[in-house]
Amino acid sequence: MIVICGGGTGGHLAIARSFCEELNERDIKPIFIGSTSGQDKFWFENDEKFLQKFFLPSSGVVNKRGLAKLKSLVNIISLALKCKKIFKENSVKTVISVGGYSAAPAAIAAIISKIPLFIHEQNAVMGKLNKILKPYAKGFFSSYDEISPYPYPVAKKFFDSARMRNELKTILFLGGSQGAKAINELAINLAPYLKEKGIKIIHQCGKNGFDELKKRYDELGFNETNLEIFEFSKEVEKKMSEADLAISRAGASSLWELCANALPSIFIPFPYAAGNHQYYNAKFLKDKGIAEICLQDGEILDKNEVIRMIENFDLNKSSKALKEILLPNGAKEIIDKILN
Repeated sequence: MIVICGGGTGGHLAIARSFCEELNERDIKPIFIGSTSGQDKFWFENDEKFLQKFFLPSSGVVNKRGLAKLKSLVNIISLALKCKKIFKENSVKTVISVGGYSAAPAAIAAIISKIPLFIHEQNAVMGKLNKILKPYAKGFFSSYDEISPYPYPVAKKFFDSARMRNELKTILFLGGSQGAKAINELAINLAPYLKEKGIKIIHQCGKNGFDELKKRYDELGFNETNLEIFEFSKEVEKKMSEADLAISRAGASSLWELCANALPSIFIPFPYAAGNHQYYNAKFLKDKGIAEICLQDGEILDKNEVIRMIENFDLNKSSKALKEILLPNGAKEIIDKILN
């Protein structure tokens, strides 16, 4: 039996889903262990691809101090013992961690139980939990390793909907799975310019502020012919396929999904991400000359700088390069290595 653990955010959970689907292709139904916090239950509570799902009351430790940190550590140890029991009851032979605080109890339980632990690191800057656990893992997979990188495990549907871009007719604003206030404000500030240029807006805005944003677009004279706004979509690959340019956060899953779709992008890294990892994720592509980065100052983004980037972006060159940078077999390659 195989356990996939981790989550918290859409990025970690997208990897968990990719690994699960690859295991299903081999007639293996894994167990998922995640958290009652974050988005884990929303993604997988009713997902029949997993044999069983366990959602534990785990929480992060990194940003806590004093007594709160001690309580979180005690909780993780308690939940690790619970995971150890789950492993024994289900004859678990392998544990795959996709990162995030949700992964801690099961990953620690794997080490205690001497069960092979495999870790996927989704970001260019390694997370603190993975730094601690890496020496104890049997396998470690990263797409940013200069010596032996593994293709990022992106769902096949993003490759299937990929296409070349030549002309900017539609722009996609992506604030990540939870939205982003700064990107939402940027979209509104750019809206008059985009409307004047005849460029359609597709905007994933997150659940907070949808009504206010819709009202502001209405006041600017937008309608269903030149605007599509929504909180969140489980079919974001279709939205990507419609677009010719994206303005997006640089969380790992969003970044690599945009690559798989060959969608040229301007990345706006979340400035408060741990270890500034979103900046380094985006820099990986920027250094190859196939993406742009606009840095956020507080909650402010320079509209004129973004307009300059939009007007000077070589969509065709970027689109061609993106099609070549990521192979569509990331999950398969990693699962092959784990099973062998």
